[in-house]
Amino acid sequence: MKVERIFHDRTEIPDGAIIEMVIWAVPESVTGSVHRLKYSLFYGYPGQRLIGYDNEHGKDDHRHVNGCEEAYVFTTPQALIADFLADLRRVRGER
Repeated sequence: MKVERIFHDRTEIPDGAIIEMVIWAVPESVTGSVHRLKYSLFYGYPGQRLIGYDNEHGKDDHRHVNGCEEAYVFTTPQALIADFLADLRRVRGER
């Protein structure tokens, strides 16, 4: 199995913010993760991450919100996206 991008969405918001979500299927789990997905979800401005969800090699599944990094419990790609979007709405002051 080769690396396959299974989801990608990028939106540029009129205020200059960027929302980008990418999920790949990988042949082997990323070190620290128990699933065979690699992901990077980003919300912020050029050079400024406000929210990030990823499973960087050796760091397990985790998220960054307003400069704080914490563990994230990955269950499904759908829940990952829903959790990310919920944090995005909270940071933007939306309902």
